[in-house]
Amino acid sequence: MTNSLLILAGDGIGPEVMDEVKRVIGWFGDKRDLPFDVSEDLVGGAAYDKHGTPLHDDTMAKAQEVDAVLLGAVGGPKYDDLDFSVKPERGLLRLRKEMDLFANLRPAQCFDALADFSSLKTEIVSGLDIMIVRELTSGVYFGEPRGIHMEDNMRVGVNTQRYTEAEIERGARAAFDLAMKRGKKLCSMEKANVMESGVLWRDVVTEVHQDYPEVELSHMYADNGAMQLVRAPKQFDVIYTDNLFGDILSDCAAMLTGSLGMLPSASLGSPMANGRPKAMYEPVHGSAPDITGQGKANPIACILSFAMALRYSFDKGAEADRLEGAIETVLADGARTADLMGPDGGTPISTTQMGDAILAALDASL
Repeated sequence: MTNSLLILAGDGIGPEVMDEVKRVIGWFGDKRDLPFDVSEDLVGGAAYDKHGTPLHDDTMAKAQEVDAVLLGAVGGPKYDDLDFSVKPERGLLRLRKEMDLFANLRPAQCFDALADFSSLKTEIVSGLDIMIVRELTSGVYFGEPRGIHMEDNMRVGVNTQRYTEAEIERGARAAFDLAMKRGKKLCSMEKANVMESGVLWRDVVTEVHQDYPEVELSHMYADNGAMQLVRAPKQFDVIYTDNLFGDILSDCAAMLTGSLGMLPSASLGSPMANGRPKAMYEPVHGSAPDITGQGKANPIACILSFAMALRYSFDKGAEADRLEGAIETVLADGARTADLMGPDGGTPISTTQMGDAILAALDASL
């Protein structure tokens, strides 16, 4: 079975961090006899500059055919004044929607070497390892009606929170499946106290739970969930929540680890003919236009996104462990990009130097 990847580096620091991922991909081909069929294309502002659209139809077709898509970042101030329909982010949303990537996996793991880098006390975050599963293709970001219109001589903005039980159920099953492979504990978060969609969410998740009796299920209002994430995050293992709350809660959880530059994500859909799920992997961080081209970007989140691809798309869990272990070794040895510099200062290494260090650690793992 071929291992096909489509790389969409995107904008800002996307190409810089993706260059380091490509070096890691090459290492697995050369040193672990794990070759990948890699193609590249444009997304976001880069695609708009060439095609006048943030995602060309041909690129969308390629994304549907490969085993996995690796995406860097999209957007930047250059595109702020574009019409909403052609903003760089619309390319990302189109990929998620048309590939039907309904389950977004956002891990928040605190490496031991960075435990004191979090804004929270070390004992609160040390050993943290949680997974947020965010429903990604429905909810308020996609619901209709939406838009801005005039009403009583006043502008009114409308967005609709809408979920079907089928949309909730398939994401819930993905979350329960993950919980079975982890700590067998799942917390579902919504706002059933004030939103009918939250009532349906809680009902459907409870019904799905009947098929996973080994998993301990709890429910929590999403605002309380945000508070608990910064009070006692290690009480959670897997969290399942909707598109809007997942967007907010996963960024909250991300900062528990100290830097957005450390966190990957996976967006998974239904199985393809070869049994692999449709999938896209991307770092949580944005395009960071303020440091673009300066060699300051941290490539670890993007490299960890490839580790997630090894685990979830290519069934290479041991190789994913190898890559994650190499990153942990590098951090334990004190290697730091600029975003990871603590109050004591020091000399940060560049994006490429971090890639060099990870490749050296991979060599040492053989």
